[in-house]
Amino acid sequence: MNLSPIEPSILVVEDEQDLASLLALHLSELPARVQLAHDGHSGQQLALSGRWDVIVLDLRLPGIGGLDICRAVRAQSASVPILMLTARSSELDRVLGLELGADDYLTKPFSVLELQARIKALLRRAAHGAKAEAPDDDPARIEAGALCVDRMQRRAWLEGAEITLTPREFDLLWHFASHPGRVFTRSELLATVWGYGHDGYDHTVNSHINRLRAKLGDERTDANYIHTVWGVGYRFEAAP
Repeated sequence: MNLSPIEPSILVVEDEQDLASLLALHLSELPARVQLAHDGHSGQQLALSGRWDVIVLDLRLPGIGGLDICRAVRAQSASVPILMLTARSSELDRVLGLELGADDYLTKPFSVLELQARIKALLRRAAHGAKAEAPDDDPARIEAGALCVDRMQRRAWLEGAEITLTPREFDLLWHFASHPGRVFTRSELLATVWGYGHDGYDHTVNSHINRLRAKLGDERTDANYIHTVWGVGYRFEAAP
């Protein structure tokens, strides 16, 4: 007997009901099982009580705001992928959302194909993280200068003080620290860390690297760890 694969479960928290219905329609084409919530209170209740493969979260919600929901979800689970939906003018919200643990964001208006591509990438990344086993020669802990990164605990310390990292920031830091001296283009980082198979999301890489650099104490012109290779990409190299 052939069993059909289990469809991923996606929670969409969006107060614009027409948009929410449209999102549900197109996400069900992946295929996926989609649950809708139209306000912050019901959205947070569903987000915290269910087992979701991806949460799509609008930041401007009645009742409980999207940033508060993001914070509550991350306090309960570090692994469930969160995709934020933001207005074009809400740069501060995007920064705060990434800081609170969102994996990615889409700026309204966006295309259906872009939405589906982002969700597929988040699902692939989550499945890879859940199933993949590290090779025997992959270290459990990396020390680079004053920085220490622990893969098993998914924690990092700088000069003995723990750094608070979002799941995506940790993935990005581990990838860099595992390949010291190697230059990565944005496209390579998108493919490896985010699971995106195409270009066009440079802002996603830039936002995360800027946040990670700030937490590592890197200045743009005097980096200790993540160095810009102009016209190419980024390189990780610990300061002596």
